[in-house]
Amino acid sequence: MRGELHPGLSLLKDGISEFTFAGLFLFRKRYGYGLSRLPDNHLVISGTSETGKFFMLPCGIPEDKQILRALFSEHQYLKNLPEQYAEKERINLEQKGLCVCEDRENFDYLYLRKNLATLAGRKYHKKRNLVNAFINSYTYEEKWIDKENRNDAMTILDAWRKEREDPGDFEAAKEALEMMEELGLIGCLTYVDGSPAAYSLGEPLAKGRAFAVHFEKANDDFKGIYQFINRSFASMLPRHYCYINREQDLGDPGLRQAKMSYRPDAFVKKFKVQPEESAGCCPSDQTSE
Repeated sequence: MRGELHPGLSLLKDGISEFTFAGLFLFRKRYGYGLSRLPDNHLVISGTSETGKFFMLPCGIPEDKQILRALFSEHQYLKNLPEQYAEKERINLEQKGLCVCEDRENFDYLYLRKNLATLAGRKYHKKRNLVNAFINSYTYEEKWIDKENRNDAMTILDAWRKEREDPGDFEAAKEALEMMEELGLIGCLTYVDGSPAAYSLGEPLAKGRAFAVHFEKANDDFKGIYQFINRSFASMLPRHYCYINREQDLGDPGLRQAKMSYRPDAFVKKFKVQPEESAGCCPSDQTSE
């Protein structure tokens, strides 16, 4: 399956974090993803969330009106429509009685890799202080994740899970570590005083110009550990990655504040499309912060 989907998804220039084989595979159970092809060979991804049945079109809107009508008859809304297609097809979609709006809580946060790697300048003063506090307080070591130390990352993940009532993305994160070679994932580990303390795991996207961080777990008993692993991974990644995609905030105020505090360089905008008569359709056209 990866051999069929990955080549096409890896060429998508939008850099939407959901549109990778790993992202679809790892969260297939949570969203009940189903894949199909339209007559023109465009990929359709179907799923279900707490807001209802949705579909996604990574490669754009089908020209055939009957196909689009059929998709909306089976799903409540179109999710994660790339900005290039939303702007190109907005008038056409609105003429069909569909509402097109920015889905702010699902915007991906894009950061310049070099900014996260250096934390240079006044705007990163607080982050730098936390990283320096970590460096000055602990003896640490950084390594790429491989087959020999994968269980150390699993130890971090298991400890993270035990500290929380809500399992969150535990199952997906566990499977990602177990299948990282098959899924094409890359990650790094941080050890403190010889013991595993943090890890990050992700993959290339946007034709190799960006790197998406899918999972990041740490023992937060160590002050500054999250700021350190964030900077460390950005430093270790090859320079051809111009951007680091740290995914969306899902509308969580705390997560949004944390992501904004790193001063994103841009957002990967995603759009939601649904019938105008739908309740709560596009209450306002939200803009990026």
